[in-house]
Amino acid sequence: MSGLIDLDEDAAWAAVLRRDRSHDGRFVTGVLSTGIYCRPSCAARHPARANVRFFADGAAARAVGLRACKRCLPDDVARDETAVLAAIRAIRASEEPLALASLAAQCGYSPAHFQRVFTRHTGLSPSAYARALRTERAREALSDSERVVDAIYEAGFSAPSRFYESMKGRMGMEPSAWKNGGQGVRIHWTQAPTSLGRMLVAWTDKGVCRLSFEEEAEALAKRFPAAELKPAGEEAAQFVSAIVAEVESPRTGADIPVDVRGTAFQEAVWKALSDIPPGETRSYAQIAASIGKPAAVRAVGSACGANPVAVLIPCHRALRTDGTLGGYAYGVGIKTELLKREGE
Repeated sequence: MSGLIDLDEDAAWAAVLRRDRSHDGRFVTGVLSTGIYCRPSCAARHPARANVRFFADGAAARAVGLRACKRCLPDDVARDETAVLAAIRAIRASEEPLALASLAAQCGYSPAHFQRVFTRHTGLSPSAYARALRTERAREALSDSERVVDAIYEAGFSAPSRFYESMKGRMGMEPSAWKNGGQGVRIHWTQAPTSLGRMLVAWTDKGVCRLSFEEEAEALAKRFPAAELKPAGEEAAQFVSAIVAEVESPRTGADIPVDVRGTAFQEAVWKALSDIPPGETRSYAQIAASIGKPAAVRAVGSACGANPVAVLIPCHRALRTDGTLGGYAYGVGIKTELLKREGE
């Protein structure tokens, strides 16, 4: 399969069978019986394997006489990537929120179509990407500045009111509290037995901010040194039981709120992890491609390692690019058992 890198024909065919969007742009599928070539994710009926050849790109497929599929438009992948990169540059350069219609018009797309294209490449909608970018900048500025007001301007906001409006509901705590290790924030916590070991779970009034195994309260205190850590009482029993149930049976799909924040890149990775269906896995390379960062394979692994809420954000569904389990913060044994339970 000339021109394909780190992908054999069996892996390419498997991607075609599952219509894996993360492989769009990595190769095209040539169908010799119809004379067309498609994206791996094309929704058309799958051809017979014997009639399929794989090509590095549309140019290679056209060189042997194939033509582009009019349904999936495989040659538009490069155009989509160019449009998304241009939109990201515009979002980063603008102080004011950019309307979806404006971004789409700059790239020559309809708003609805561009929303789908952008989300497919980054894992976030344009507005969510802009909010995550602002949050990331604010955190960086807050960690480096002596005064919150200085951080507001350093993060690129024209006034404090714009900063607080933008950050509302995004950081889980007020900016000054974030800067000061959770000062003024009350975090409830408890430890509960599970079949995978003792689980530590902590939550704010917005959702779970920490879920780990065999971790003590001292470690939680280091994460939030200025927060008020309050042991949970009996009133939290039902909430904790729901979390334990999710650990014991990861396929339940319990709607448990989380209060976690990361960089724009980390949030995109965490969303991609949450989008993986229970019982399935994705490689770091597939996740990197799905968020529009195919070269960021190692960074995807780091984002998985930074996940503060095990199971609820299912980083156990991420594998090394070679298909092996890779590492896991709480041991490969727990990762293996979680995947086994989901497979059942």
